[in-house]
Amino acid sequence: MTAHDLVRNPRFVRWGIAFDRLPAGAWIALQALALLPAWVWMARRLADGADDPLGLLALAALATLVGVHRKALRASPALGWLAAAAALTLAATMLRGTLAPLLASLLAVLALAAALLAFLPRQVAATPVLLLAVLALPLLSSLQFYAGYPLRVLTAEAAHWLLAPFFTVWREGSTLRVDGRLVIVDAPCSGVQMAWLGYFTAAATALWAGLADRTVLARLPFVGLTVLAGNVLRNTLLVAAEGAGRPLPAWGHEALGLAVLGAVCAAVAWQVQRPVVHPLSLGVRHAHAA
Repeated sequence: MTAHDLVRNPRFVRWGIAFDRLPAGAWIALQALALLPAWVWMARRLADGADDPLGLLALAALATLVGVHRKALRASPALGWLAAAAALTLAATMLRGTLAPLLASLLAVLALAAALLAFLPRQVAATPVLLLAVLALPLLSSLQFYAGYPLRVLTAEAAHWLLAPFFTVWREGSTLRVDGRLVIVDAPCSGVQMAWLGYFTAAATALWAGLADRTVLARLPFVGLTVLAGNVLRNTLLVAAEGAGRPLPAWGHEALGLAVLGAVCAAVAWQVQRPVVHPLSLGVRHAHAA
């Protein structure tokens, strides 16, 4: 259609302008509707008890983020993120049935995250939004299956070295023999759930503090180290109690786990939101002190 035709058809122009100015919420809703098969699979996986429902917390965080910025959503979306959303949606649709459902759903949640980033204000960092989208997947049981045992072995080895000065300790796989008592580092002690909550805390804190992507990416490695240290500490204390012949009761086991989890999440939140110290400002501070 030529420019002359557009002038002669004002109705077409009006419809075009109306479509171009469609509210951001409507665009995001259409994007979510296009990915409906992924949401159905995720809902079924949660409904049959195959995975923990922690992903709902990540979805709630994303919904809250959109709600907070609802009045500042862009009228003209970022074309790069919009193109990424379209490409990921197309890939998620075409590869469903070819890829494993979890991988196809990964493409879907990344497509939705890209659509959100296309309309969210520019100051909202992309890294925590993408991280929350990944955490929304029902992936804990898969992580437990593929990464649970290596994490349990790593935790058992670290506990072995920490307990060696106080007990006679031997390790075989994820099992410890402490002063003749057999202690198994089982699946709940792998730290997978603690890792999920640690990264969720990091993403939520980064969005709350309004951090830039560069800062978030620089501080993410600390999350893994903190989770690993917390999980090793929790398991070491539990194994030490078992080895000493004074195992904690069920409520004590839960209380210790919650206390360490709270400390880990607090440490992650502090590390993520702490002020950025630039070398130049540090040098000026030292000069003033001198």
